[in-house]
Amino acid sequence: MSELPPDLPRLQTVVRYLRAELSRAERALAVAEERAAEASRRRPLPEPAAWLVEQGIGVGRRPVRVHVGGCWDTAKRCTPVTEQQARRALTEGVPGCPHCRPDTALGVLD
Repeated sequence: MSELPPDLPRLQTVVRYLRAELSRAERALAVAEERAAEASRRRPLPEPAAWLVEQGIGVGRRPVRVHVGGCWDTAKRCTPVTEQQARRALTEGVPGCPHCRPDTALGVLD
């Protein structure tokens, strides 16, 4: 850290200067934050995946459920898949979500 002057008038000057610089920096920060917020509001949300496969918990992390994209009952362990992968998972015994019914949407019925 730099040495500060020992006398009162110069210390007061340093404090005034630092307060002014802090004020400028805070104004610049507020402008930058507003710019970033505006940019994120304008950026469209990514299109949700059309099909999701929910992975199980544990070592193997096997598929436990197939979902239609945008299903409200998806977990953090869902990964996007293609229509063919979702159809294959359903035909290989992975159950479909009872809420969004991907088996019905894909025409894969028992």
